Amino acid sequence: MTDAYQKLCAGLTALKMSAMRLSLDDTIDRVNSGELDFVSGLSLLVQRQVEETKRRRIETVVATAHFPSAKTFSGFDFGFQPELNKAEVMDLENLRFMEDGSNVLFVGMPGVGKTHLAIATGMAAARSGKTVYFLSAHELLANLRKARMENRLEYRLRHYSSYSLLIIDEVGYLPVETEDANLLFELIARRYEKKSTIITTNKALSRWGEMFGDAMVANAMLDRLLHHSKVFTIKGPSFRTRNYTVEERKPPLTSADVKGSDK
Repeated sequence: MTDAYQKLCAGLTALKMSAMRLSLDDTIDRVNSGELDFVSGLSLLVQRQVEETKRRRIETVVATAHFPSAKTFSGFDFGFQPELNKAEVMDLENLRFMEDGSNVLFVGMPGVGKTHLAIATGMAAARSGKTVYFLSAHELLANLRKARMENRLEYRLRHYSSYSLLIIDEVGYLPVETEDANLLFELIARRYEKKSTIITTNKALSRWGEMFGDAMVANAMLDRLLHHSKVFTIKGPSFRTRNYTVEERKPPLTSADVKGSDK
């Protein structure tokens, strides 16, 4: 028995079944006491290993998604953005939009929570086992430009096209050259009706032609993004300024103000 036990422990360690190894002694005790029969005990060990393997896989997917921070829907203050339809936003967590390769666009001024909701959706997808990648529009275009210069553009486009969910953050935050707009269009076209894309932008969709410097490319891109999509326009205030007090928002006192206070 001792030799068999040692071999079992060594085998579980070699196979990297840490959850089964950690639960082994307790499960053996429960089987010996009659609390569990052999098959039930073995089933319990396997189930714990399955859960641990799933947890590790989710951690790996989340890590490789390159999220800048961890965000959740429960951590979003809908009371601060009352114009948002909470039920529609929360439905993103169910990932129904990914079933037919639909897209999600978050539109609004800086600080209103676009990136938070994009990350929360991405993390929900990653936890469900879907491949996700997050990057800013600036980083994406820089990578595509570099790949083109190195004659590796096709490889890079295939790479970004392979993810079940691609999150492109801050489209329009920096000016986009015409050649870059063409690269972004190529990527969007490849993912069209195949994989879902989330876009966050501080530019109204009606201004994308101005942003890209080419109305034709902008319209072609929006045509594909909006064909199957959900657009959330956030018009509320910035979360970054909500903790400012009235006193903090006042301009600093001038010498005239000080003299006036002495009268």
